[in-house]
Amino acid sequence: MVHFSKVAVVAAALAGSAIAHPGEHHDLDDIKQQVKARDQMASVAKRSLNNCPSSLKHRELTARAVARRSTIAKDLREKRGIQTKAKKFRRDLATLEAYEAVNHNMTGVYHYTPATPEATIFSANTSCILSPEVTDGPYYILGELVRKNVTEGQPGIPLYLEAQYIDITTCLPVPELYVDIWNCNATGYYSGVVANGNEVGWDSTFLRGVQPTDEEGVASFETIFPGHYEGRAIHTHLLVHDNVTVMDNGTFQGGAVTHIGQLFWNEELRSAAEAVYPYTTNTQAITSNAEDMWSIVQAENDFDPFPEYMYLGDSIEDGLLAWIQIGVNVTADYTDDDYYSVAATLQADGGHENTESPFTRGGDMGNGTAPGNGTAPPS
Repeated sequence: MVHFSKVAVVAAALAGSAIAHPGEHHDLDDIKQQVKARDQMASVAKRSLNNCPSSLKHRELTARAVARRSTIAKDLREKRGIQTKAKKFRRDLATLEAYEAVNHNMTGVYHYTPATPEATIFSANTSCILSPEVTDGPYYILGELVRKNVTEGQPGIPLYLEAQYIDITTCLPVPELYVDIWNCNATGYYSGVVANGNEVGWDSTFLRGVQPTDEEGVASFETIFPGHYEGRAIHTHLLVHDNVTVMDNGTFQGGAVTHIGQLFWNEELRSAAEAVYPYTTNTQAITSNAEDMWSIVQAENDFDPFPEYMYLGDSIEDGLLAWIQIGVNVTADYTDDDYYSVAATLQADGGHENTESPFTRGGDMGNGTAPGNGTAPPS
């Protein structure tokens, strides 16, 4: 029997601390303005997406997505030799209630029989924008390799992540987008940068890569569940370029920046992950979703930055399958926006710092605070 859980997170105001990525400093008044702009964009996009469920082509797209995710789950379980039954954990935005502020582990468990339709398990909410437009942070690197598996041997809980991009005006998938992914490792450190508290190195590339979306608008990655660091809730970065030039060396150049987003993970999942090695060795302070400076749950039904996910086996150590649909405005270009910041460029001879970035060693880092005493992993 498959067990399901419904987990909610509480809406919260901006955190009092301005600490974010290691070496980063933000002005809270500026953040409030960006959050307000983000919420307005999300509200407009949601109105566009509200018509999606009534579209025949979109319903057909959803049916194909259900079948695809079901097949991926079965293939991953078979590949890893998992015999125990999978678990699906579902959230419901309608449960963003005040009682959650009292008990962040208020969980309803549902039992289904093997006859439960796959659509109940593998569907995704298309009635709202599923990833807010937020800053890409100070650690975006240009020139990463086009590759699906980005782990490079980094220890942690295996995560297969599927991001499907939907045009907010047509409700149809958007092919040929190039999607950058990056997140910190299990102990809270990023590859590819050198900044106060993050000394991993310019030439490192773990947990970074690029995938093009296929005809279904899907880009998939094999990565690990991210760790935490002080000042930010656990998150995964996704940044999308359109109309790029693909190079012979397995990278791309140019193109418009169509979407900048961050995915977040609920507190129940974070707690389960951090009970597992090597997450248990992370000595940095934990920031909850409710405390995150970007107020990720503040817009409630206007956007949903939390992927659907399932345990591939009985234990989180067996790995996770997660998926999310992201509404995009294909005419947008954030290349010149304050949201978009490039820390370095990876070239044939290694990583090169963008000395104009305010967040890396060559720039003015402000009074950012180092993230605790964890030890940076080898690259």
